[in-house]
Amino acid sequence: MAVFPSKRFRSADPANNSFASRYRAMMAKRPFLLFGLPFMSVIVAGSFVLTPATAIRYEKHDRKVRQMTRDEELGVGKKGRKVDIKEEYYRLAAKDLDSWEQKRVKRLAGENDGIL
Repeated sequence: MAVFPSKRFRSADPANNSFASRYRAMMAKRPFLLFGLPFMSVIVAGSFVLTPATAIRYEKHDRKVRQMTRDEELGVGKKGRKVDIKEEYYRLAAKDLDSWEQKRVKRLAGENDGIL
């Protein structure tokens, strides 16, 4: 039985000396350097490139939505007015809280009113 040599036959054809054929041969020897490393570097470079874009997005959102102070919260409504705790206390104390009656809210036509 004949033993085959470990060397591959490479013809003198110029097509075998092309970039693609050399790349395929080197890829068989070092797959990480020729495929994995460029892939990983594109991923890392992409994260560095996309970081400022993401920061711009969140800055825009922060400009649009910001935390309001207590005074701004009270003035948001159409009837916004300055509120003083003592004034509210005395206003509430002046009302007669013991004599009140419960009134039903009028329902729309066809709406279930909850009465059995």
